[in-house]
Amino acid sequence: MREAYHKELESISEALVEMANLVGSAMGRATGALLDTDLQLAQSVISVEDQVEGMQRDLEGQAIAVLARQQPVATDLRVVVTSLRMSADLERCGVLAQHVATLARRRYPRHAVPRDLRRTILEMGQLAQRLMAQAADVLITHDIDAALQMERDDDRMDELHRVIFQHLMDDRWHHGVETAVDVTLVGRYYERFADHAVSIARRVVYLVTGEHADELADPPTTA
Repeated sequence: MREAYHKELESISEALVEMANLVGSAMGRATGALLDTDLQLAQSVISVEDQVEGMQRDLEGQAIAVLARQQPVATDLRVVVTSLRMSADLERCGVLAQHVATLARRRYPRHAVPRDLRRTILEMGQLAQRLMAQAADVLITHDIDAALQMERDDDRMDELHRVIFQHLMDDRWHHGVETAVDVTLVGRYYERFADHAVSIARRVVYLVTGEHADELADPPTTA
């Protein structure tokens, strides 16, 4: 009985890793669709969201069944509760990837991103995918140092987001209001995707230690 119980917990963790890999790949392909005006690639990302949503429902069903049958305590309870929250983060990431792909499809055959921002958007997309890959690794390894490092890595996403607004506020912006709205939205999608990846890492910290990530962060140094 106990062995079956632990297999249930392992199955929940494995499902989270699978979801993380799926949404990370989806965001990578969404970025390709956006920058290359690839309609087929965009559609492949849009169709993935149903799969992600189904995986979240299955995971929630597993977690609720474990809570009802096993009444877990201590670390096992944290596994179940944080898994439910992480599955919500991952489902939202699937929606964000879908939003990027939908924008690519809506503007097809035109480019939604102007040439002078393509490099910035490409880096945001690559960083978003990399952060989710790191989150998947943290889910597997429970490496607290790697989890805490992700928050620092996310600083680069914030910098890139500011770059977009600097372009939009520049007097030399000549791409029109529609493109400005598109670029603003896509920048937000990437930023939020990265935030969810970091949130997953922070939840792993709590799952392993019972403490929140900000409680474990190094205190600021004083001069």
